[in-house]
Amino acid sequence: MAELDAIDLRILAELQADGRITNVELASRVGLSAPPCLRRVRRLEEAGVLRGYHADVEPAALGFEVTFFAIVGLESQKQAVLDAFEADVVAWPEVRECHMIRGGGDFLLRLVARGTPHENELTNRLTSAANVLKVQTLQTIRTGKNAAGVPF
Repeated sequence: MAELDAIDLRILAELQADGRITNVELASRVGLSAPPCLRRVRRLEEAGVLRGYHADVEPAALGFEVTFFAIVGLESQKQAVLDAFEADVVAWPEVRECHMIRGGGDFLLRLVARGTPHENELTNRLTSAANVLKVQTLQTIRTGKNAAGVPF
């Protein structure tokens, strides 16, 4: 873990809340002048603590009406099988998250689909993937919280 002081943590909290904040405003909020603030941000980026910046897009506004999760169990937990499955599904644009898990399955995926037929197509594609033993899907009804990052 990178050595972070209180100012670094405030910088991270501010950027996590608003990745579009200007460096001048960020510096003001954390009690620094702009140049040292920018140096700290660059250091956090180079250390891999700040992994990137992105826009939070509303899936339904782009036609992705369904969000669902899939718990996938594989026939084997050999590293080659795990790696091959992961490499396959992370290439699917509809797979938005892929987590190797412990207990109850091997992978947990979050996917988006344009509707029920697309969801069924993706589920069929998962169940017919190499070395897949079982797939359990869970369709979201609503999302009460979707917080990025970590608590500060």
